[in-house]
Amino acid sequence: ATPGRWDGPPRVVALGFHVAGARLDGPRDLFADVAFDAARRAASDLAEVMRRLGPFEPHRLPLDEVEFTTAMPAAAARLTTRWSPI
Repeated sequence: ATPGRWDGPPRVVALGFHVAGARLDGPRDLFADVAFDAARRAASDLAEVMRRLGPFEPHRLPLDEVEFTTAMPAAAARLTTRWSPI
């Protein structure tokens, strides 16, 4: 599946294989059919609606627990004596 805007919505792949005469043929994309176009459009529209809502949890840590807001300053303070200009 080709990544899209912000790498979403999640993609599902259906690969089909055929075995005949001791020979494996495939893979074939079972979703490469116009019958799935409406489902792809609906998923894309819903993903757009979700993006407009902005970031939400639990897909990430709460802002007060994000590494660069709490852990990084504390780690930087502990390491200050080990830094030197380059």
